[in-house]
Amino acid sequence: MNNAFGSCKKTIYWGLMLLVSFTFTELNFAASAQAVNIVTAARVWPAQDYTRITLESAQPFVYKMSVIQNPDRVVVDIENIDLNLVVKSLSEKILASDPYIKQIRVAKFQQNVVRLVVDLKTEAKPNAFTLMPTGDYKYRLVLDVYPLKDPLMAMIAERDTVSNSTNASSSTQTEVSNQVTVAQESTSSSSQPQVIVEPLPPQIESTEPNATKTTKPAETTKPVELPIAKVEVKTLEVKNSEVKNQEVKSQGASQNAAQDTAPTKSKKSGRQIIIAIDAGHGGEDPGARGANGSHEKDVTLMIAKKLKEKIDGEPNMRGVLTRDSDFFIPLHGRVVKARNMQADLFVSIHADAFTNQSAKGSSVFALSERGATSASARYLAKKENESDLIGGVSLDDKDPVLARTLLDLSQTATINDSLKLGKAVLTQIGAINTLHTSRVEQAAFAVLKSPDIPSILVETAFISNPEEERRLNDADYQDKLVTSILTGIKKYFATNPALAKTKVALE
Repeated sequence: MNNAFGSCKKTIYWGLMLLVSFTFTELNFAASAQAVNIVTAARVWPAQDYTRITLESAQPFVYKMSVIQNPDRVVVDIENIDLNLVVKSLSEKILASDPYIKQIRVAKFQQNVVRLVVDLKTEAKPNAFTLMPTGDYKYRLVLDVYPLKDPLMAMIAERDTVSNSTNASSSTQTEVSNQVTVAQESTSSSSQPQVIVEPLPPQIESTEPNATKTTKPAETTKPVELPIAKVEVKTLEVKNSEVKNQEVKSQGASQNAAQDTAPTKSKKSGRQIIIAIDAGHGGEDPGARGANGSHEKDVTLMIAKKLKEKIDGEPNMRGVLTRDSDFFIPLHGRVVKARNMQADLFVSIHADAFTNQSAKGSSVFALSERGATSASARYLAKKENESDLIGGVSLDDKDPVLARTLLDLSQTATINDSLKLGKAVLTQIGAINTLHTSRVEQAAFAVLKSPDIPSILVETAFISNPEEERRLNDADYQDKLVTSILTGIKKYFATNPALAKTKVALE
């Protein structure tokens, strides 16, 4: 009896042990199967602004990033991913021309950890973050490698240094010239008396109401010699008020003559007129896709580069690109770039798309503070504003100064100027292509929210329309398009000269 009971206990014991063992095996297997994250895509986007590395998978990423010096490198440990060929391919995607990354090394670090070592060419600022699925993308792990010194700000500093040096040189030359003139006058003792008309005082007040006082450099006036031929010379009095009136009349005549041609200089310190040209989308954000496979980001970049070339060919006008290659810039970053370059205008280039391939024509948009002017404008603004979600923006990558600027400053005056600019450009584009809408539409476009720069968004054509897609890729049509945009800009400046604007410093 006791033997039977003991045998039964052993059987139960071993049965329970077997069950527990089997359960743990099942749990471990399930956990192991769930832990393996398969990376399906790896991309690298090198650019002068920064280099972006992206990994994509069907499951969320768990990672840890650290920065190590001597030599400079970034280490990213990614948990629970398979070291497959896609991950290994990162090593082959780094170009020798990459401005910041020398190479990437990939290896198994621990049982469930893959380590990426990004060797840097110079000390840099890395930023890693993850993105939720959106559009055609799944979960993404993003590593952005930024230079310690912003290339744009370095270029601005260099430009200012050159400008200051040029001004100093010009000032010195003027001073020497004046000294030579005085010396010549003092040494040339003519037997004939001279009547000297003194130069005007440097300050001239405009006669226009509410006009801002401007200071003009004093012009060097040559002595007026009146030959005396057997006549008595009487003292000639020239009143400053009379000369001022003549000067104002002369200026008025010049302004009337200028109505037919665009002024070549901004009234902001008499410098070049600067046009910020924004090629829509880029990098991780391809924009719309054409029926024959064209990407909006590629078309807009081609057109933007041609527009810059046209603008640079104009006297005292200069175009600056927000991006000059295939990389992503957040919407607010485009605004910041334009403001840092002290742009007089901002023109964002896009190519529209719609589910119906028969949709066609060009459009021009401006910002609205009071809602969209049409359902289609509201739809387009919503779609364009999703660019940050698709392109990938870190939650930490926000500009508090810009946000405060947008809240604090009224944009009414700027929007009115944007509408005038938009109308001038739309009229010119209408001569080379069908217009989708005959007026400048308005909506809450994030990329147009510069508080002090007239800004427009040009939808050049519908890339979703096969015929217009073909035209957008045609060099001749691109030339006609950028010529029409430039003509519109010049028409705008002919009637709306660039006014001095109060800039809010971006600290």
